[in-house]
Amino acid sequence: MGRIAASQDPFRAVADPGRRRMLDAMLTGERSVGALTQMLEISQPAVSQHLQVLKQAGLVTERKAGRNRYYQVNGPELQIIADWLGKYEIFWNDKLGALNAHLARRKQ
Repeated sequence: MGRIAASQDPFRAVADPGRRRMLDAMLTGERSVGALTQMLEISQPAVSQHLQVLKQAGLVTERKAGRNRYYQVNGPELQIIADWLGKYEIFWNDKLGALNAHLARRKQ
């Protein structure tokens, strides 16, 4: 199995809280760099840099319209992360279920 370049690794891309906030902001539709700058209250260069990382990781797509660029979430690529996290959700649900059963037995 080959190593993924850091700039293309979706897990590294979402490790940054600012990039996660950007993805959250784009869930309801595409956003321009200017809109993300205003929504997230960070500088335009910082937004552009974060978007570049998300784009290289395949987590967002870019559309150019005149001088503006619009970005939106690329759902199929995010599915990779969701699938991986899903295994842990099952694990924790099982553990919490067992804990609840144990506590219910202790109350009796």
